[in-house]
Parts: sequence; C-alpha cells; structure tokens
Amino acid sequence: MISELVVDVQPKEVSIAILEDKNLVELQKEARNLSYAVGDIYLGKVKKLMPGLNAAFIDVGYKKDAFLHYLDLGPNFNTQQKFLKQALSDQKKLPVFSKIQILPEIEKEGSISDVLKVGQEVLVQIAKEPISTKGPRLTSELSFAGRYIVLIPFSDKVSVSQKIKSSEERARLRQLIQSIKPKNFSVIVRTSSEGKRVAELDHELKTLLKRWEDNIVKVPKAKAPSIVYEETGRTVALLRDIFNPSFQHIYVNDTDFYNSVKDYVSLIAPGRSDIVQLYTGELPIFDNFAITKQIKSLFGRTVTYKSGAYLIIEHTEAMHVIDVNSGNRSKGSDAQEKTAIDVNISAADEIARQLRLRDMGGIIVIDFIDMTESANRQKLFEHMNKAMSSDRAKHNILPLSKFGLMQITRQRVRPAMDVETTESCPTCFGTGTVKPSILFTESLEGKIDCLVNKHNVKKFVLHVHPYVAAFINKGIFPLSWRWKMKYTYGLKVIPNQSLAFMEYKFIDPDKNELDMLEEKEIK
Repeated sequence: MISELVVDVQPKEVSIAILEDKNLVELQKEARNLSYAVGDIYLGKVKKLMPGLNAAFIDVGYKKDAFLHYLDLGPNFNTQQKFLKQALSDQKKLPVFSKIQILPEIEKEGSISDVLKVGQEVLVQIAKEPISTKGPRLTSELSFAGRYIVLIPFSDKVSVSQKIKSSEERARLRQLIQSIKPKNFSVIVRTSSEGKRVAELDHELKTLLKRWEDNIVKVPKAKAPSIVYEETGRTVALLRDIFNPSFQHIYVNDTDFYNSVKDYVSLIAPGRSDIVQLYTGELPIFDNFAITKQIKSLFGRTVTYKSGAYLIIEHTEAMHVIDVNSGNRSKGSDAQEKTAIDVNISAADEIARQLRLRDMGGIIVIDFIDMTESANRQKLFEHMNKAMSSDRAKHNILPLSKFGLMQITRQRVRPAMDVETTESCPTCFGTGTVKPSILFTESLEGKIDCLVNKHNVKKFVLHVHPYVAAFINKGIFPLSWRWKMKYTYGLKVIPNQSLAFMEYKFIDPDKNELDMLEEKEIK
C-alpha cells in the first residue's frame, strides 16, 4: 500500500488529505489561527459547579462554558493547584518545578465540590473541541505528545504501551526513560518507540520539556480566561500520529508549511525528508491529485459503491445513521441471501472508510440488508472489525441485533467532517432569472478591464470551471490570448473543478481572492 499526504494551504484554512493507493481515506480541514483545538492549554475560571453531574463548567473564553468532569481532573490535581497558586501569587518568580512536593492523589470516588469552588482558577487542556451546541470538553491532566513519548507534568511515573509485546523491550524502555526523565514528570512510552535508541528518545524528551518550560512562564502574568499553550498545527500533529514507512510522498503547496513539515519529517525520520515536495503547479493541488472529484462523490448524502449498491448517510444531533441499499442488484429469492451478504461485506469496507473520512464520532447505527443465516451475520461482524482495524480512533463494534442493526461507538474529539457537495446556482444567484450565457465571457472581460485599468492589478489568475476554461483557451488565437494582448500578460486562466459551471474567482499572486462580484450578483 502506498500512502500519500496532500496539504492544501489557503489564506483562511488548511486542508489535509490522506491517500492510500490514490484513494481518499482521510480529510481534515483546519481554520488558520484556530482556537480551542485539541491539546491547547488554557488558564480558566470555575463558573458553575454541578454536583449532580460531579462536574464543573469552566470559563475558557469560549461562548459556551467548557465541561470538566471530576474524573478528568487527574489524580495529581492537588499538586497542580499548589503550583498554580504559587505562580499566580508571585508574578516575578516562577516556582522551581523540580522542587515541588508531589501531594497525595485525590480520591477516585470524590465529589467535585470538595476540590473546586466557584471563581477558582485552574489549568485545563482541551480534550474535545466544541461540537454543535456543546462547549469544549476539558481535562486537568496536562500532557505534551511527541512521536515516541507523552510528557505529563505534576506526576512521577513511567508507563509503557501495552501494544509493545516484548517484555525485554518494555523493561529496556522503562529503565531507559527512568534514567533520563526529569523529576516531577511522568512519561508514557508510545508504541512507535519500540526499538528506538536512547539518543532519539532523549532528544524528543528535551523538546517536549522545552515546550513546557517555554509556555508555563506565561502563567504568572495570565488573566483567566487566557490561552497558555497552543498545540502545533494539525498537519504536524497528524504526521506525528500516522507517519510510517508506507508514506511515499508528502505534497505541500505553501513554502512556509513545506519548510515546517520538512523539518519535522527530518526530525522523526532522518534521511527521509526528500519525500516532502513543494507543489508549484498551476492547477489547484487537490485538482491535480484528483482529490476534488473524490470529495464531491464521497461526501454527499448518498454514496454509491460496488455494482450499483449505495449508502444513505444521515447526521442527527444524537447519532449518525447509515442505511445500506442493494440498488439494482438481483432481488430473486434464490439469490437473495447471497446478494445480501455480498452487498453488506462491500458496505462494511465503504462504511469503515466513510467513518475515517468524515471523522464521524459518537453513536453510529447501521441498517444492513437483512440476512437469515447466522453464519453470514457473524461473517459480517468479523469483517467489520477487520475493516476498522486500521482506524486510529477508539471504537467499539457490537454484533448485529435481531433487527439487523449494527451499533458502533467511535471516539469523537472534533465535529464530524461535513462537506457541502451541492452547488448553489452561480448563474442566477438565487434570483430565478439568468443573463444570457453567451454573454458570460463578455462579463468576464469587463471585470478583467476593471481590474487592470481601474484597480491597476496587472498580475492575477482567473479560476473558472474546466468547461469554461476549455472554451476560453480553444483555437489558434484563443480568447485568453486576446485578453492578454489587450489588457495584461500577467493574466492566467486555470480550470478549477471545485467551481460551479458559471462561477469564477480572481486570485492575486499572494493567493488572496479579489472580490469582483457586482451588486446584482450578491443579492
């Protein structure tokens, strides 16, 4: 299997696509300068205690108060609070972290009102991003994740991943980390650290430690609510979690992002930084790698897959519901059971892909085609487990119920990815009346004239639908050539699959969109 990562950097957001054998399996979008992302650390203030829920609502600056459960305080919450009080009381001098005494752990079955009070300041980390009407989910057990280890302050333990089966390797890693670990820090050794040398682990430990030291100094002067630490960009975080030898290429269309990704790859995989490539083509990067077309076909309400069968995917406030349909497959009584198992097995593969792709979390209910044989029902259950084995998100799958329903719970840390695949009418702009389409190119020429002669913009790119681009560029002396001769040689016409038929965009050299909509087009 060949894995590729494609990063599309735009002025307002960054889109990250993961391809496996050219097929899109994951898509993540992150707004530039995103707040309240997973991993961010805030100095918050207790707004309200909820003894019935054994939880508290914390003000971290978001429009909705964040949720902090007693079980998410962490066992060493008292130690953290002691450090925080000392730090806030003396703004000039931060307490020496190594000299802090670790206090006894809080009770596992304790009450939130015994630990917190209204108005109290707390250090918290975003565990789940705001979803729908809910504010962020918080934890007080702070952590800094690296590729090989996770650093946790206010504790003093070493834990090794259970996925490392070799007892000798587990003992080696435990002893190694114990010898280099600073005082008052816990370390979780991740699965990817198996077989790694002490130099690599020590380097990452020092990197994470510096990250903690550089940000904790902000606490004494901070006023709740305020951000203390901002997690690394999602591109780097994604690489940290999923990078493996199967990655053949990483394509980035922005120089700054290219440099940061290349530096990170050279750090975690010395000698492999050459797989990171800067994309400089004229076509949008997602169009070039046939990602745009896949997004349009995979994110709709209806998803067609093998032999005409299709899925209906509905998102509700409480859960996600998926209906499996056989489409125009054979409905004969003799072949009904065989058709059902074939369609269901194929559906399981596509559903596993869709869960990763849309990052669907919470409760997922799947209505498979009814099967009468228990052996087939068991076969489908086993196949679903196998199909989801590569999913990094924690999940639990239940066997089919009596009604042929399969229930899945999947870890939810971000809102489900929802891409609008339907296109608003670019011709009438919702008015119900259209200008003659034959005059579209004349309208474009008028806007080019305005840009060049009125606004003095000499260099820009015109993005249009591929069909329109084909018309503009056809012939020995195409329309685009005549526009260049008449107005500016700095004009480029680029086909863009993400645009609707009569839609257009003017982009300047800094990748900023130039607004050329007329008043009647906006209404």
